[in-house]
Amino acid sequence: MKQSAKKVAFLLAEGYEDSEMKNPYDAMIENGTDAVIIGLKAGEELKGKKGTISYTTHLAASEANAADYEAVIIPGGSSPEKLRGDKAVQDFVKQANSRGIPIAAICHGPQVLASAGLLQGKTLTGYSGIQGEIEQAGGKFVDKEVVVDGNLITSRGPKDEPAFIQETIDKIGVTAY
Repeated sequence: MKQSAKKVAFLLAEGYEDSEMKNPYDAMIENGTDAVIIGLKAGEELKGKKGTISYTTHLAASEANAADYEAVIIPGGSSPEKLRGDKAVQDFVKQANSRGIPIAAICHGPQVLASAGLLQGKTLTGYSGIQGEIEQAGGKFVDKEVVVDGNLITSRGPKDEPAFIQETIDKIGVTAY
């Protein structure tokens, strides 16, 4: 009997940083996970900042159950700004966090975690422009390629993607990238 693939949730809205979605998404699929795109609405076609790649959401955050996933990945760009104010998105990441599910956020991705109130006492990184916001939410900002604090994995931006992807893969225990 074939074991079902591990499921990884990608939280996504219009205006994501193209490579921060594409590269982790492709890596998760290459490593045998079932990548599920969760957005504000199901069946919505979303374009990245560069407009070269689009993805269609599988589920709305209001339909998603964090317990169904091995990890949550939040690409950056302007997508997190659109997601962060949605109560269902906040509830989803809070539920994932309370279960200890790895949450990997890159660039502006930590904005979703800040809005969900998950940064108090945590050390993390992200796009330098959100440092004040992270600190205001109770987090400690450090300028490093990748930072792991408990179940949170954070990186600064596109140049850090290889380390971000590897750390995420290591955390959920799928084949090496």
